[in-house]
Amino acid sequence: MSRHRLPVKEHVILTLERLRNNLTQMFLADLLDMSPSTSSRIYRRMLPIINEALLWTGIPIEQAASDGRAILIDGTYAPTGNRPAQGQDVTKATYSGQRRCQCVSIQVASTLTGHLLATSTPIPGARHDSAALDLTGWSQILAENHTPWIADTAYIVHGARTPLTKKKGQERTDNEKHDNTEISRIRTHVEHAIGHLKQWKILATGYRGRLPDIVAVITRLELYRLGW
Repeated sequence: MSRHRLPVKEHVILTLERLRNNLTQMFLADLLDMSPSTSSRIYRRMLPIINEALLWTGIPIEQAASDGRAILIDGTYAPTGNRPAQGQDVTKATYSGQRRCQCVSIQVASTLTGHLLATSTPIPGARHDSAALDLTGWSQILAENHTPWIADTAYIVHGARTPLTKKKGQERTDNEKHDNTEISRIRTHVEHAIGHLKQWKILATGYRGRLPDIVAVITRLELYRLGW
């Protein structure tokens, strides 16, 4: 990278600015007085280098599920914009009718205090959270380790501790209402973890890069949150 006139520190800043604020390559190029192609090359070269620097940060979901702690799990999504060049099948797979946008779905695990533990491999946004847990392999990991975990009612079939659903024609008892309130109070911490993760605007306002690269981007942002 010595042929670029910017020092390595500026390369890191450029990369993090794009991840943090989801800036376009054209904007970064104008800001730093370089060509868009140079901006793109710096970004793509720095991502794996930063990833190597953070390689030993955090723990895998397998370790979090096996050490006896109770964990929180919830799903979120990252909008990806319309991508007609990817083909009609891909467009259908990534379109979420619930969210009314093209997106990928991500599973997020946190501690009971809201500390991010892990994020899953993204899957097409058309999948329900319950199906997403199976597709990412997390349901098997949680079941094999008999992990106590709390989630919303989307995961009720997987044995999670969830709020009690209202039965048809019956009112909830005071104890059930109290239990639901306590579970909801605990679950807010995973929502906070998701909120912190999405402070990296590239996941919140529309991922513009190549779809195959989003797996690596999410992994790196997870490591940033865990290590910084």
